[in-house]
Amino acid sequence: MNAKVVLEREHPLNLVACRLIAVGLLCLLFLPETPYQTPLQQNLALECPSLEKGDIYTQSEFLSRLSHECRYDRLLLPTYQTGEVVYVHASAYVYFIQPAEAHDLNFKLHFLLQLRWTDARLAYALYSPERTKIIGESDLWQRIWVPHLYMSNEQSSSLMGTDSKDVLISIAPDGEVLFSRRMQAVLYCWMNLQKFPFDDQTCSMNLESWKYNASILRLMWEKDNPVRLSSELHLTEYSLLDYWTNESVVRGDIVNMRLGGAGNYSALKFTFKLGREVGYYLMDYFIPSMMIVAMSWVTFWLQADASAPRITLGTSTMLSFITLASSQAKTLPKVSYIKASEIWFLGCTGFIFSALVEFAFVNTIWRRKKVVNLKKVNSKYILKSTLTPRLARRELQKELQASPQLSKSRSCSSLQQETSSDPAGPGYNNYLTVHSFPSALNLPTITTQSYDDLITGQGGQRAGGSEGSDEPPKHHTWTTMTPQEIATWIDKRSRILFPLMFIFFNIVYWTFVYCL
Repeated sequence: MNAKVVLEREHPLNLVACRLIAVGLLCLLFLPETPYQTPLQQNLALECPSLEKGDIYTQSEFLSRLSHECRYDRLLLPTYQTGEVVYVHASAYVYFIQPAEAHDLNFKLHFLLQLRWTDARLAYALYSPERTKIIGESDLWQRIWVPHLYMSNEQSSSLMGTDSKDVLISIAPDGEVLFSRRMQAVLYCWMNLQKFPFDDQTCSMNLESWKYNASILRLMWEKDNPVRLSSELHLTEYSLLDYWTNESVVRGDIVNMRLGGAGNYSALKFTFKLGREVGYYLMDYFIPSMMIVAMSWVTFWLQADASAPRITLGTSTMLSFITLASSQAKTLPKVSYIKASEIWFLGCTGFIFSALVEFAFVNTIWRRKKVVNLKKVNSKYILKSTLTPRLARRELQKELQASPQLSKSRSCSSLQQETSSDPAGPGYNNYLTVHSFPSALNLPTITTQSYDDLITGQGGQRAGGSEGSDEPPKHHTWTTMTPQEIATWIDKRSRILFPLMFIFFNIVYWTFVYCL
Protein backbone atom coordinates (compact mmCIF):
# COMPACT_ATOMS: atom_id res chain seq x y z
CA MET A 1 0.00 0.00 0.00
CA ASN A 2 2.79 2.37 0.85
CA ALA A 3 4.49 1.47 -2.39
CA LYS A 4 1.36 2.31 -4.38
CA VAL A 5 1.04 5.67 -2.78
CA VAL A 6 4.65 6.36 -3.44
CA LEU A 7 4.18 5.35 -7.13
CA GLU A 8 1.22 7.65 -7.58
CA ARG A 9 3.09 10.50 -6.05
CA GLU A 10 6.21 9.92 -8.08
CA HIS A 11 4.54 8.97 -11.45
CA PRO A 12 0.98 10.38 -11.72
CA LEU A 13 0.87 10.01 -15.55
CA ASN A 14 1.36 6.25 -15.41
CA LEU A 15 -1.91 5.76 -13.64
CA VAL A 16 -3.82 7.84 -16.20
CA ALA A 17 -2.35 5.88 -19.09
CA CYS A 18 -3.32 2.60 -17.51
CA ARG A 19 -6.86 3.76 -17.04
CA LEU A 20 -7.16 4.86 -20.68
CA ILE A 21 -5.87 1.54 -21.90
CA ALA A 22 -8.43 -0.28 -19.81
CA VAL A 23 -11.29 1.83 -21.17
CA GLY A 24 -10.12 1.18 -24.74
CA LEU A 25 -10.11 -2.55 -24.16
CA LEU A 26 -13.61 -2.42 -22.78
CA CYS A 27 -14.81 -0.50 -25.87
CA LEU A 28 -13.32 -3.08 -28.19
CA LEU A 29 -15.07 -5.84 -26.32
CA PHE A 30 -18.57 -4.35 -26.10
CA LEU A 31 -18.90 -2.03 -29.19
CA PRO A 32 -20.31 -3.52 -32.50
CA GLU A 33 -17.79 -4.59 -35.12
CA THR A 34 -17.38 -2.19 -38.13
CA PRO A 35 -16.38 -3.44 -41.63
CA TYR A 36 -12.88 -2.87 -42.79
CA GLN A 37 -12.46 -0.29 -45.51
CA THR A 38 -9.51 0.18 -47.77
CA PRO A 39 -7.93 3.60 -48.01
CA LEU A 40 -9.47 4.01 -51.51
CA GLN A 41 -12.94 3.25 -50.17
CA GLN A 42 -12.43 5.63 -47.32
CA ASN A 43 -11.42 8.34 -49.77
CA LEU A 44 -14.43 7.58 -52.03
CA ALA A 45 -16.72 7.74 -49.03
CA LEU A 46 -15.35 11.11 -48.16
CA GLU A 47 -15.36 12.36 -51.81
CA CYS A 48 -18.75 10.88 -52.98
CA PRO A 49 -20.62 13.84 -54.49
CA SER A 50 -24.11 14.61 -53.31
CA LEU A 51 -27.18 14.39 -55.55
CA GLU A 52 -29.26 16.86 -53.54
CA LYS A 53 -30.61 19.78 -55.53
CA GLY A 54 -29.69 18.12 -58.77
CA ASP A 55 -31.57 20.66 -60.85
CA ILE A 56 -28.90 23.25 -60.25
CA TYR A 57 -26.30 21.15 -62.05
CA THR A 58 -25.82 20.83 -65.76
CA GLN A 59 -26.55 17.52 -67.47
CA SER A 60 -22.90 16.51 -67.63
CA GLU A 61 -22.29 17.46 -63.97
CA PHE A 62 -25.39 15.66 -62.76
CA LEU A 63 -24.58 12.62 -64.88
CA SER A 64 -21.06 12.41 -63.46
CA ARG A 65 -22.50 12.56 -59.92
CA LEU A 66 -25.21 9.98 -60.73
CA SER A 67 -22.81 7.48 -62.26
CA HIS A 68 -19.96 8.11 -59.87
CA GLU A 69 -18.11 4.97 -58.92
CA CYS A 70 -18.90 5.51 -55.30
CA ARG A 71 -22.55 4.59 -55.94
CA TYR A 72 -22.59 2.89 -59.39
CA ASP A 73 -20.62 -0.08 -60.74
CA ARG A 74 -21.11 -0.56 -64.50
CA LEU A 75 -19.83 -4.16 -64.34
CA LEU A 76 -22.73 -5.30 -62.18
CA LEU A 77 -26.25 -6.10 -63.35
CA PRO A 78 -28.99 -3.60 -62.50
CA THR A 79 -30.63 -6.29 -60.33
CA TYR A 80 -27.50 -7.67 -58.64
CA GLN A 81 -28.88 -6.81 -55.19
CA THR A 82 -32.28 -8.44 -55.67
CA GLY A 83 -31.19 -11.30 -57.96
CA GLU A 84 -34.12 -10.79 -60.35
CA VAL A 85 -34.01 -11.35 -64.10
CA VAL A 86 -33.14 -8.35 -66.25
CA TYR A 87 -35.62 -7.97 -69.13
CA VAL A 88 -34.21 -6.29 -72.21
CA HIS A 89 -36.76 -5.24 -74.85
CA ALA A 90 -35.51 -4.89 -78.41
CA SER A 91 -36.76 -3.28 -81.61
CA ALA A 92 -35.22 -2.61 -85.01
CA TYR A 93 -35.72 -0.12 -87.79
CA VAL A 94 -34.52 -1.51 -91.15
CA TYR A 95 -33.83 0.96 -93.93
CA PHE A 96 -31.57 -0.98 -96.31
CA ILE A 97 -31.37 -4.63 -97.41
CA GLN A 98 -28.96 -5.64 -100.12
CA PRO A 99 -28.86 -9.35 -100.99
CA ALA A 100 -25.44 -10.25 -102.31
CA GLU A 101 -24.65 -12.56 -105.20
CA ALA A 102 -25.94 -16.10 -104.86
CA HIS A 103 -22.45 -17.62 -104.67
CA ASP A 104 -21.65 -15.50 -101.57
CA LEU A 105 -24.64 -16.84 -99.59
CA ASN A 106 -25.02 -13.65 -97.55
CA PHE A 107 -26.79 -10.31 -97.50
CA LYS A 108 -26.07 -6.83 -96.20
CA LEU A 109 -28.35 -5.16 -93.69
CA HIS A 110 -28.44 -1.54 -92.46
CA PHE A 111 -30.61 -1.05 -89.41
CA LEU A 112 -31.11 0.88 -86.19
CA LEU A 113 -31.13 -1.37 -83.11
CA GLN A 114 -32.86 -0.16 -79.96
CA LEU A 115 -32.61 -1.85 -76.55
CA ARG A 116 -34.69 -0.86 -73.53
CA TRP A 117 -34.27 -1.92 -69.91
CA THR A 118 -34.68 -0.49 -66.42
CA ASP A 119 -31.76 0.29 -64.08
CA ALA A 120 -33.02 1.42 -60.67
CA ARG A 121 -29.60 2.75 -59.74
CA LEU A 122 -30.00 5.47 -62.39
CA ALA A 123 -33.41 6.71 -61.14
CA TYR A 124 -33.07 10.41 -60.37
CA ALA A 125 -36.67 11.61 -60.03
CA LEU A 126 -36.16 12.39 -56.31
CA TYR A 127 -32.93 14.28 -56.83
CA SER A 128 -33.77 16.26 -59.96
CA PRO A 129 -37.56 16.43 -60.40
CA GLU A 130 -37.45 19.10 -63.09
CA ARG A 131 -35.10 17.14 -65.34
CA THR A 132 -37.09 15.16 -67.93
CA LYS A 133 -34.42 13.10 -69.67
CA ILE A 134 -30.68 12.61 -69.85
CA ILE A 135 -29.34 12.13 -73.36
CA GLY A 136 -25.78 11.15 -74.14
CA GLU A 137 -23.62 9.46 -76.71
CA SER A 138 -20.56 7.27 -76.43
CA ASP A 139 -19.38 8.99 -73.22
CA LEU A 140 -22.61 7.95 -71.47
CA TRP A 141 -22.29 4.44 -72.95
CA GLN A 142 -18.96 4.03 -71.16
CA ARG A 143 -20.46 5.03 -67.81
CA ILE A 144 -23.44 2.68 -67.47
CA TRP A 145 -24.18 -1.05 -67.76
CA VAL A 146 -25.13 -2.22 -71.25
CA PRO A 147 -26.22 -5.79 -72.19
CA HIS A 148 -23.73 -7.88 -74.19
CA LEU A 149 -25.33 -9.05 -77.45
CA TYR A 150 -23.95 -10.47 -80.66
CA MET A 151 -25.27 -11.73 -84.02
CA SER A 152 -24.70 -15.48 -84.33
CA ASN A 153 -24.92 -15.54 -88.16
CA GLU A 154 -22.68 -12.54 -88.60
CA GLN A 155 -19.96 -12.47 -91.22
CA SER A 156 -18.88 -8.91 -90.48
CA SER A 157 -20.41 -5.86 -88.82
CA SER A 158 -19.42 -2.33 -87.92
CA LEU A 159 -20.78 0.95 -86.74
CA MET A 160 -21.72 3.37 -89.46
CA GLY A 161 -19.73 6.58 -89.13
CA THR A 162 -18.17 7.42 -85.76
CA ASP A 163 -19.02 6.04 -82.35
CA SER A 164 -20.27 9.38 -81.08
CA LYS A 165 -22.53 9.79 -84.10
CA ASP A 166 -24.16 6.38 -84.26
CA VAL A 167 -24.66 5.59 -80.54
CA LEU A 168 -27.37 7.37 -78.59
CA ILE A 169 -28.49 6.68 -75.01
CA SER A 170 -31.32 8.31 -73.06
CA ILE A 171 -32.12 7.83 -69.35
CA ALA A 172 -35.63 8.52 -68.03
CA PRO A 173 -36.28 9.80 -64.46
CA ASP A 174 -37.50 6.37 -63.36
CA GLY A 175 -34.23 4.72 -64.50
CA GLU A 176 -35.45 3.39 -67.87
CA VAL A 177 -32.55 3.28 -70.33
CA LEU A 178 -33.02 3.42 -74.10
CA PHE A 179 -29.93 2.39 -76.05
CA SER A 180 -29.91 3.10 -79.83
CA ARG A 181 -27.18 2.00 -82.19
CA ARG A 182 -27.03 2.34 -85.98
CA MET A 183 -25.24 -0.61 -87.56
CA GLN A 184 -24.40 -2.28 -90.83
CA ALA A 185 -23.82 -6.03 -90.94
CA VAL A 186 -23.13 -8.74 -93.46
CA LEU A 187 -25.03 -11.85 -92.39
CA TYR A 188 -24.94 -15.40 -93.70
CA CYS A 189 -28.01 -16.73 -95.47
CA TRP A 190 -27.97 -20.41 -96.43
CA MET A 191 -29.93 -20.33 -99.67
CA ASN A 192 -31.76 -23.19 -101.35
CA LEU A 193 -31.19 -22.79 -105.10
CA GLN A 194 -33.07 -25.79 -106.46
CA LYS A 195 -35.61 -23.53 -108.22
CA PHE A 196 -33.14 -20.80 -109.23
CA PRO A 197 -33.93 -18.26 -110.64
CA PHE A 198 -37.55 -18.76 -109.53
CA ASP A 199 -36.61 -19.30 -105.89
CA ASP A 200 -37.73 -17.68 -102.63
CA GLN A 201 -35.11 -17.22 -99.94
CA THR A 202 -35.65 -16.97 -96.19
CA CYS A 203 -32.91 -15.08 -94.33
CA SER A 204 -32.69 -13.98 -90.70
CA MET A 205 -30.81 -11.84 -88.24
CA ASN A 206 -30.08 -13.70 -84.98
CA LEU A 207 -29.40 -11.74 -81.78
CA GLU A 208 -28.15 -13.69 -78.77
CA SER A 209 -26.93 -12.89 -75.29
CA TRP A 210 -23.18 -13.31 -75.01
CA LYS A 211 -22.35 -12.94 -71.33
CA TYR A 212 -25.50 -13.73 -69.35
CA ASN A 213 -27.65 -16.84 -69.66
CA ALA A 214 -31.43 -16.93 -69.65
CA SER A 215 -31.68 -17.18 -65.84
CA ILE A 216 -30.05 -13.75 -65.53
CA LEU A 217 -30.95 -11.85 -68.70
CA ARG A 218 -33.95 -12.30 -70.95
CA LEU A 219 -34.33 -10.78 -74.42
CA MET A 220 -37.80 -9.84 -75.62
CA TRP A 221 -39.20 -8.10 -78.69
CA GLU A 222 -41.28 -5.00 -78.17
CA LYS A 223 -44.99 -5.77 -78.23
CA ASP A 224 -45.87 -2.99 -80.68
CA ASN A 225 -43.99 -2.90 -83.98
CA PRO A 226 -40.86 -4.81 -83.01
CA VAL A 227 -39.46 -4.40 -86.53
CA ARG A 228 -40.27 -1.46 -88.78
CA LEU A 229 -39.25 -1.07 -92.39
CA SER A 230 -38.37 2.18 -94.04
CA SER A 231 -40.87 3.51 -96.56
CA GLU A 232 -37.95 4.10 -98.95
CA LEU A 233 -36.73 0.50 -98.74
CA HIS A 234 -36.32 -0.81 -102.29
CA LEU A 235 -34.73 -4.05 -103.47
CA THR A 236 -33.32 -4.62 -106.95
CA GLU A 237 -33.03 -8.35 -107.56
CA TYR A 238 -35.53 -9.39 -104.87
CA SER A 239 -38.92 -8.34 -103.57
CA LEU A 240 -39.80 -8.49 -99.87
CA LEU A 241 -42.66 -10.97 -99.52
CA ASP A 242 -43.04 -11.22 -95.74
CA TYR A 243 -41.20 -10.81 -92.42
CA TRP A 244 -41.75 -11.90 -88.82
CA THR A 245 -40.05 -12.07 -85.42
CA ASN A 246 -39.74 -14.73 -82.73
CA GLU A 247 -38.07 -15.34 -79.39
CA SER A 248 -36.20 -18.49 -78.45
CA VAL A 249 -33.66 -20.03 -76.10
CA VAL A 250 -30.47 -21.52 -77.52
CA ARG A 251 -28.17 -24.03 -75.92
CA GLY A 252 -24.60 -23.00 -75.14
CA ASP A 253 -22.67 -26.24 -74.67
CA ILE A 254 -19.13 -24.94 -75.10
CA VAL A 255 -18.05 -23.28 -71.86
CA ASN A 256 -15.10 -21.43 -73.33
CA MET A 257 -17.19 -19.82 -76.06
CA ARG A 258 -19.42 -17.91 -73.64
CA LEU A 259 -18.44 -16.01 -70.56
CA GLY A 260 -21.51 -17.24 -68.76
CA GLY A 261 -20.59 -20.89 -69.26
CA ALA A 262 -22.81 -23.68 -70.51
CA GLY A 263 -26.56 -23.28 -70.29
CA ASN A 264 -29.53 -21.73 -72.05
CA TYR A 265 -29.19 -18.29 -73.57
CA SER A 266 -31.94 -15.98 -74.67
CA ALA A 267 -32.11 -15.19 -78.40
CA LEU A 268 -34.11 -13.03 -80.79
CA LYS A 269 -34.65 -13.68 -84.50
CA PHE A 270 -35.86 -11.39 -87.23
CA THR A 271 -36.74 -13.38 -90.38
CA PHE A 272 -37.74 -12.04 -93.78
CA LYS A 273 -38.73 -13.81 -96.98
CA LEU A 274 -37.37 -12.61 -100.30
CA GLY A 275 -38.66 -13.52 -103.74
CA ARG A 276 -36.23 -13.28 -106.65
CA GLU A 277 -37.28 -11.03 -109.52
CA VAL A 278 -37.16 -13.06 -112.75
CA GLY A 279 -37.42 -10.14 -115.17
CA TYR A 280 -33.67 -9.86 -115.53
CA TYR A 281 -33.25 -13.57 -116.22
CA LEU A 282 -36.13 -13.63 -118.69
CA MET A 283 -34.63 -10.81 -120.74
CA ASP A 284 -31.00 -11.88 -120.50
CA TYR A 285 -31.19 -15.67 -120.46
CA PHE A 286 -34.49 -17.39 -121.20
CA ILE A 287 -35.71 -15.34 -124.17
CA PRO A 288 -32.27 -15.29 -125.88
CA SER A 289 -31.93 -19.04 -125.36
CA MET A 290 -35.38 -19.59 -126.94
CA MET A 291 -34.26 -17.55 -129.95
CA ILE A 292 -31.05 -19.56 -130.26
CA VAL A 293 -32.98 -22.84 -130.20
CA ALA A 294 -35.39 -21.53 -132.84
CA MET A 295 -32.41 -20.40 -134.92
CA SER A 296 -31.11 -23.97 -134.99
CA TRP A 297 -34.32 -25.02 -136.80
CA VAL A 298 -33.40 -22.95 -139.86
CA THR A 299 -31.27 -25.88 -140.94
CA PHE A 300 -34.46 -27.83 -141.77
CA TRP A 301 -35.17 -25.37 -144.63
CA LEU A 302 -31.77 -25.93 -146.22
CA GLN A 303 -31.11 -28.71 -148.67
CA ALA A 304 -29.80 -31.90 -147.12
CA ASP A 305 -26.57 -31.89 -149.13
CA ALA A 306 -25.73 -28.29 -148.09
CA SER A 307 -23.22 -29.49 -145.56
CA ALA A 308 -21.26 -26.27 -145.05
CA PRO A 309 -24.15 -23.94 -144.12
CA ARG A 310 -25.98 -26.53 -142.04
CA ILE A 311 -22.88 -27.50 -140.03
CA THR A 312 -21.96 -23.83 -139.53
CA LEU A 313 -25.47 -22.98 -138.35
CA GLY A 314 -25.66 -25.93 -135.96
CA THR A 315 -22.26 -25.42 -134.33
CA SER A 316 -22.64 -21.63 -134.05
CA THR A 317 -25.99 -21.96 -132.26
CA MET A 318 -24.55 -24.56 -129.90
CA LEU A 319 -21.53 -22.42 -129.02
CA SER A 320 -23.66 -19.30 -128.61
CA PHE A 321 -26.00 -21.02 -126.18
CA ILE A 322 -23.14 -22.52 -124.14
CA THR A 323 -21.54 -19.07 -123.85
CA LEU A 324 -24.84 -17.57 -122.74
CA ALA A 325 -25.39 -20.28 -120.12
CA SER A 326 -21.85 -20.10 -118.77
CA SER A 327 -22.20 -16.38 -118.06
CA GLN A 328 -25.19 -17.14 -115.82
CA ALA A 329 -23.54 -20.11 -114.12
CA LYS A 330 -20.64 -17.97 -112.88
CA THR A 331 -22.93 -16.22 -110.39
CA LEU A 332 -24.06 -19.48 -108.73
CA PRO A 333 -22.34 -21.55 -106.05
CA LYS A 334 -21.14 -25.04 -106.81
CA VAL A 335 -23.91 -27.13 -105.24
CA SER A 336 -24.48 -30.86 -105.55
CA TYR A 337 -28.17 -30.75 -106.50
CA ILE A 338 -29.67 -29.87 -109.89
CA LYS A 339 -31.11 -26.38 -110.26
CA ALA A 340 -34.03 -25.29 -112.44
CA SER A 341 -31.68 -23.24 -114.62
CA GLU A 342 -29.61 -26.35 -115.31
CA ILE A 343 -32.73 -28.27 -116.38
CA TRP A 344 -33.45 -25.50 -118.88
CA PHE A 345 -29.84 -25.63 -120.06
CA LEU A 346 -29.95 -29.38 -120.61
CA GLY A 347 -33.29 -29.17 -122.44
CA CYS A 348 -32.18 -26.43 -124.86
CA THR A 349 -28.85 -28.15 -125.42
CA GLY A 350 -30.73 -31.35 -126.28
CA PHE A 351 -32.85 -29.57 -128.91
CA ILE A 352 -29.85 -27.90 -130.56
CA PHE A 353 -27.90 -31.16 -130.55
CA SER A 354 -30.91 -33.03 -131.99
CA ALA A 355 -30.99 -30.59 -134.90
CA LEU A 356 -27.34 -31.43 -135.61
CA VAL A 357 -28.06 -35.16 -135.42
CA GLU A 358 -31.02 -34.73 -137.78
CA PHE A 359 -28.76 -33.09 -140.34
CA ALA A 360 -26.23 -35.89 -140.10
CA PHE A 361 -29.05 -38.42 -140.57
CA VAL A 362 -30.66 -36.82 -143.63
CA ASN A 363 -27.29 -36.09 -145.20
CA THR A 364 -26.36 -39.75 -144.93
CA ILE A 365 -29.64 -40.76 -146.59
CA TRP A 366 -29.21 -38.14 -149.33
CA ARG A 367 -25.89 -39.65 -150.38
CA ARG A 368 -27.28 -43.15 -150.87
CA LYS A 369 -27.42 -44.51 -154.44
CA LYS A 370 -30.23 -47.06 -154.25
CA VAL A 371 -33.91 -46.38 -154.09
CA VAL A 372 -35.88 -47.42 -151.03
CA ASN A 373 -38.76 -49.84 -151.43
CA LEU A 374 -41.79 -49.00 -149.32
CA LYS A 375 -44.94 -50.90 -148.61
CA LYS A 376 -46.81 -47.66 -147.79
CA VAL A 377 -45.87 -44.01 -147.88
CA ASN A 378 -46.16 -43.14 -144.21
CA SER A 379 -43.85 -42.38 -141.32
CA LYS A 380 -43.70 -45.94 -140.05
CA TYR A 381 -42.59 -47.57 -143.28
CA ILE A 382 -40.37 -44.71 -144.41
CA LEU A 383 -38.36 -44.73 -141.20
CA LYS A 384 -38.35 -48.53 -141.08
CA SER A 385 -37.15 -48.84 -144.68
CA THR A 386 -34.61 -46.07 -144.17
CA LEU A 387 -33.11 -47.57 -141.06
CA THR A 388 -33.30 -51.21 -142.26
CA PRO A 389 -33.21 -51.16 -146.09
CA ARG A 390 -32.27 -54.85 -146.40
CA LEU A 391 -35.37 -55.95 -144.53
CA ALA A 392 -37.55 -53.87 -146.86
CA ARG A 393 -36.00 -55.43 -149.94
CA ARG A 394 -36.64 -58.92 -148.61
CA GLU A 395 -40.30 -58.10 -148.08
CA LEU A 396 -40.48 -56.76 -151.62
CA GLN A 397 -38.98 -59.95 -153.00
CA LYS A 398 -41.57 -61.99 -151.14
CA GLU A 399 -44.32 -59.81 -152.58
CA LEU A 400 -42.96 -60.20 -156.11
CA GLN A 401 -42.73 -63.96 -155.77
CA ALA A 402 -46.36 -64.10 -154.71
CA SER A 403 -47.45 -62.51 -158.04
CA PRO A 404 -47.35 -64.91 -161.04
CA GLN A 405 -46.93 -62.11 -163.59
CA LEU A 406 -44.06 -60.44 -161.74
CA SER A 407 -42.26 -63.76 -161.23
CA LYS A 408 -41.61 -64.04 -164.98
CA SER A 409 -39.29 -61.03 -164.93
CA ARG A 410 -36.17 -60.37 -162.93
CA SER A 411 -34.84 -56.94 -161.89
CA CYS A 412 -31.15 -56.57 -162.59
CA SER A 413 -30.33 -52.95 -161.81
CA SER A 414 -31.90 -49.50 -161.30
CA LEU A 415 -30.90 -46.18 -162.69
CA GLN A 416 -31.70 -43.07 -160.66
CA GLN A 417 -32.92 -40.00 -162.43
CA GLU A 418 -30.96 -37.00 -161.03
CA THR A 419 -32.70 -34.07 -162.66
CA SER A 420 -36.25 -32.93 -162.06
CA SER A 421 -36.61 -31.79 -165.72
CA ASP A 422 -37.01 -35.43 -166.79
CA PRO A 423 -40.67 -36.00 -167.75
CA ALA A 424 -40.63 -39.18 -165.75
CA GLY A 425 -39.89 -37.21 -162.60
CA PRO A 426 -37.00 -37.40 -160.14
CA GLY A 427 -38.13 -40.74 -158.80
CA TYR A 428 -38.38 -42.44 -162.18
CA ASN A 429 -36.36 -45.68 -162.41
CA ASN A 430 -35.67 -48.00 -165.34
CA TYR A 431 -35.23 -51.72 -164.98
CA LEU A 432 -33.40 -54.03 -167.34
CA THR A 433 -35.51 -57.16 -167.95
CA VAL A 434 -34.20 -60.22 -169.74
CA HIS A 435 -36.65 -62.35 -171.79
CA SER A 436 -35.64 -65.67 -173.39
CA PHE A 437 -36.92 -66.39 -176.91
CA PRO A 438 -36.04 -69.45 -179.10
CA SER A 439 -33.88 -68.51 -182.09
CA ALA A 440 -31.09 -69.90 -184.16
CA LEU A 441 -28.43 -68.10 -182.15
CA ASN A 442 -30.36 -68.45 -178.89
CA LEU A 443 -29.68 -64.78 -178.01
CA PRO A 444 -31.70 -62.99 -175.36
CA THR A 445 -33.67 -59.86 -176.13
CA ILE A 446 -33.18 -56.89 -173.75
CA THR A 447 -35.98 -54.41 -173.13
CA THR A 448 -36.22 -51.49 -170.71
CA GLN A 449 -39.18 -51.10 -168.33
CA SER A 450 -39.97 -48.95 -165.41
CA TYR A 451 -40.86 -50.33 -162.05
CA ASP A 452 -44.48 -49.22 -162.51
CA ASP A 453 -44.63 -51.20 -165.78
CA LEU A 454 -43.42 -54.26 -163.93
CA ILE A 455 -46.20 -53.83 -161.43
CA THR A 456 -48.89 -53.33 -164.09
CA GLY A 457 -47.53 -56.20 -166.26
CA GLN A 458 -46.59 -56.44 -169.96
CA GLY A 459 -48.49 -54.29 -172.48
CA GLY A 460 -50.33 -52.19 -169.88
CA GLN A 461 -51.85 -55.26 -168.15
CA ARG A 462 -51.87 -55.26 -164.36
CA ALA A 463 -50.70 -58.37 -162.59
CA GLY A 464 -53.51 -60.69 -161.69
CA GLY A 465 -55.94 -59.40 -164.36
CA SER A 466 -56.40 -58.55 -168.08
CA GLU A 467 -58.04 -55.69 -169.88
CA GLY A 468 -61.04 -57.72 -171.09
CA SER A 469 -61.58 -59.67 -167.88
CA ASP A 470 -64.22 -58.75 -165.34
CA GLU A 471 -61.97 -59.63 -162.40
CA PRO A 472 -60.83 -56.62 -160.40
CA PRO A 473 -57.08 -56.02 -160.67
CA LYS A 474 -54.87 -56.72 -157.71
CA HIS A 475 -53.46 -53.47 -156.28
CA HIS A 476 -49.92 -53.77 -155.02
CA THR A 477 -49.14 -51.16 -152.34
CA TRP A 478 -45.37 -51.43 -152.75
CA THR A 479 -43.75 -48.29 -154.10
CA THR A 480 -40.34 -46.64 -154.17
CA MET A 481 -38.81 -43.36 -153.00
CA THR A 482 -35.45 -41.96 -153.88
CA PRO A 483 -33.03 -41.08 -151.03
CA GLN A 484 -33.41 -37.41 -151.89
CA GLU A 485 -37.17 -37.64 -151.50
CA ILE A 486 -36.82 -39.34 -148.12
CA ALA A 487 -34.33 -36.72 -146.88
CA THR A 488 -36.67 -33.93 -147.94
CA TRP A 489 -39.61 -35.72 -146.32
CA ILE A 490 -37.73 -35.96 -142.99
CA ASP A 491 -36.79 -32.26 -143.10
CA LYS A 492 -40.40 -31.26 -143.68
CA ARG A 493 -41.59 -33.34 -140.74
CA SER A 494 -38.82 -31.91 -138.55
CA ARG A 495 -40.01 -28.37 -139.26
CA ILE A 496 -43.23 -29.21 -137.41
CA LEU A 497 -42.05 -31.83 -134.92
CA PHE A 498 -39.23 -29.83 -133.31
CA PRO A 499 -41.32 -26.69 -132.53
CA LEU A 500 -44.13 -28.82 -131.11
CA MET A 501 -41.74 -30.71 -128.86
CA PHE A 502 -40.13 -27.47 -127.69
CA ILE A 503 -43.54 -26.00 -126.87
CA PHE A 504 -44.39 -29.11 -124.87
CA PHE A 505 -41.07 -28.83 -123.03
CA ASN A 506 -41.86 -25.22 -122.13
CA ILE A 507 -45.29 -26.15 -120.82
CA VAL A 508 -43.82 -28.82 -118.54
CA TYR A 509 -40.93 -26.61 -117.41
CA TRP A 510 -42.92 -23.48 -116.54
CA THR A 511 -45.58 -25.57 -114.82
CA PHE A 512 -42.86 -27.10 -112.67
CA VAL A 513 -41.22 -23.84 -111.63
CA TYR A 514 -44.45 -21.99 -110.81
CA CYS A 515 -46.82 -24.69 -109.59
CA LEU A 516 -44.56 -27.09 -107.68
